Amino acid sequence: MTDIDTLMRLAPVIPVLVIEDPAKAQPMARALVARGYPVLEVTLRTPAALEVIAEMAKVEGAVVGAGTVLSPRDLDACLSAGSRFIVSPGLTESLARAAIAKRAPFLPGIANAGDIMRGLDLGLDHFKFFPAVAAGGIPALKALAAPFAQCRFCPTGGITESTAPDWLALESVLCVGGSWVTAGL
Repeated sequence: MTDIDTLMRLAPVIPVLVIEDPAKAQPMARALVARGYPVLEVTLRTPAALEVIAEMAKVEGAVVGAGTVLSPRDLDACLSAGSRFIVSPGLTESLARAAIAKRAPFLPGIANAGDIMRGLDLGLDHFKFFPAVAAGGIPALKALAAPFAQCRFCPTGGITESTAPDWLALESVLCVGGSWVTAGL
């Protein structure tokens, strides 16, 4: 599997997708890849999410991952469905250890220094800053990144097309997650 750093550098924006109908998965993936969004995060917020991951994974050029992964059981199901990376809204030791054991590219959510320190203790240094805007926005991430210069982030939660460039201008930010990308698809 490709490591999380490489995946985060494939495109500056990772679409965060909530898809109810698996029949829409491949057309959506093809459209997003054609628009320059090869890295796709399918959230586990619908009963169809695993089937959507499996369908999108069939699209050439799509690097499909699973979001809203909450447990080692979710991790296993997502990897079995074809997920190439895992994103979680938070950081738990059990999920982190399971992802590390499976050698799955893993992007756990953090919102404070304690979260980052727990991640570093587990050998992780790439994180989803979530919920980015509600957790203090750019000033908060700048403050967090200062003592953790070795860490890299993907802010998600409240990022918009107009604010994404401001986030991407931060040295510690490799990419952002956003749901605005699918408007009109």
